[in-house]
Amino acid sequence: MEVAARVAAGAGPRVKRPVLLATLGVPFDPAASSFAVDAAVESGEPLLVVNVVELPPLGMSVAMGYDQLPDPPEQAEALRAPAALAASLGVTVERLRIKSPRPIEALVQVAAERTPGLLVFGPDRGRLKPRAYRKAARAVRERAACLVWLAD
Repeated sequence: MEVAARVAAGAGPRVKRPVLLATLGVPFDPAASSFAVDAAVESGEPLLVVNVVELPPLGMSVAMGYDQLPDPPEQAEALRAPAALAASLGVTVERLRIKSPRPIEALVQVAAERTPGLLVFGPDRGRLKPRAYRKAARAVRERAACLVWLAD
């Protein structure tokens, strides 16, 4: 009886642990986006859709604003689709586009800062170099402090 009272007393407000759906500058794998949206709907947690793109270290490009070029329309729609689907199902959605000279490090850092309950790493593998995918998947598996789902 005493243990149950201590557990009930220690139970505070529930911490939100979002589902994080991530890619590296390419559209999402359809299976990954479906899994992330389903997980967010089923768990009642927010969905954080993250696109980490490489920012080449070109000082003049940054100074002139060329680092702000938008995605091509078809790619932008593919990146927006999981967020739109989740929002239509009543899930709170946040979209982030992160530009970094080291995109894999930036992805791991976002996962550490946002403390997701589940990280779905789901770039379309046909549009990402195999070596880049393997390197990012390894870093996410080893360094993310949450459940990780890979589109393998």
